[in-house]
Amino acid sequence: MIERIVIATDGSESVKRAVRVAVDIADKFEAEVHALSIVDAGEVESAPQQVRDDLREALTTQAEEALVEIESMTQGSVVTAVREGRPAAEIGTYARENEIDVVATGTRGRHGENRFLIGSVAERVVRTCPVPVLTVRQLSEDEL
Repeated sequence: MIERIVIATDGSESVKRAVRVAVDIADKFEAEVHALSIVDAGEVESAPQQVRDDLREALTTQAEEALVEIESMTQGSVVTAVREGRPAAEIGTYARENEIDVVATGTRGRHGENRFLIGSVAERVVRTCPVPVLTVRQLSEDEL
């Protein structure tokens, strides 16, 4: 039984289908929806020192907007969280801390097609997450 599902999102176009699928599953199981977005600490740390605070703020704003979008797609309440850290590790930690039954994520994020079959964050989540992970790929235009 799925009682709690976390939807991991970065707000990118490629994650929108995963959000729709996860919300549909949550509705069918009457599961509590958690929306989680991670500000990638590695991305912030790799930026020049003088722009790190601005970048962190911009990424946090983007994360919060992604969570609002998930809230607008569900009929029930949504537990939201923005965290900063390494995305795959933070998703796993959140799942353990909140007794999540399944994690839903897209196979690609903001950085697009940087891996052959699955994005690097999604791959790490699948390999390391302590709970089942549902990965949903974005359909191409000819598949719609």
